[in-house]
This record gives sequence, C-alpha cells and structure tokens, in this order.
Amino acid sequence: MTSTHQAFHPAFAGSRHDHERCAHAALDEAARVCASQGARLTAVRRQVLELIWRSHAPIGAYDLLAALNGAGRKAAPPTVYRALEFLLRHGLIHRIESRNAYVGCALPSRHHVGQFLICRACGNAAEIDDSAIARAIARSTASLGFAPERIAVEISGRCERCAAADRA
Repeated sequence: MTSTHQAFHPAFAGSRHDHERCAHAALDEAARVCASQGARLTAVRRQVLELIWRSHAPIGAYDLLAALNGAGRKAAPPTVYRALEFLLRHGLIHRIESRNAYVGCALPSRHHVGQFLICRACGNAAEIDDSAIARAIARSTASLGFAPERIAVEISGRCERCAAADRA
C-alpha cells in the first residue's frame, strides 16, 4: 500500500468536481471489480451503488430504501441490506460507523484500510488511504496481541469550503 496524501479530494471539491463523471467512473469500476471476482452486479445492487454515489455524503439504509421506492421500485428493507452486504463484501462501499451510513469506495480494486474525513457542516466524507496510518494501527494492535476484525478510522471536522464559510 502506498501512502496517499491529496491536496484535492472530490468530496470537498465544490465546483471543481464533475460529480456525474465521478459516479459513472465508480459504477464502471464496480462492474470491472465484480467481473474480476466472478460476482454478479445485479440491477438492484447497481442501483443501490448508484444511489450511494449520488453524493459524497454518507447515506443510510432507510434513505436508500426510500430512494428506491421513490424511483418506482417496490423494495423492502431486506433487499437493501442484502445489496449493502454484497457491496461491502466486494469492497465497493465502506460503512461509516459514526453515521450508520455508507459511502462509495474510492479504491475498490485493491484491499486497503481507508480513513475517512467527515465534514460536520456539509456532511461530505472523503476517503484517504494513508499507509503510515494503517501500519501504525497494525503495529500497535500486534504489540498488544490484539487481532482486529474491523478497522474504522473516522475524523470529524470541517472541510475547507465550510471552514471558509464559517470565517466569512
């Protein structure tokens, strides 16, 4: 894993970001990942993933259910939860623990432990993948003989745009 430090991230880009292009690229990458893993990205799974990628803000399962039903599909909670389980299992989304919500994975083609920056003002979440943080967690847990089963690093604060608005 390489260390990633980005001065620009789509979640906090504002007008500099073509979100429609971003979402289409994410869906295309998801199809490639599923094909390479021999997994089926069904219409429902793809639609749930598309709803997650509509913005960079985490979205909850019941909001996904409402959006599916609002789009003319008659979906029940188990439908959404099964789709989310599939998308998580194949590394296409991440669960934001503090929000009990989901965001699209920026790096679905490789195994990684992402860290998330979550803006308290606009709600957007940015995934970063800093290998130094991942190594520090692995080193610290190993030194205690602890075997982590799930790692979630979430940092809450204000994005550049929201901080600037606060100062204005």
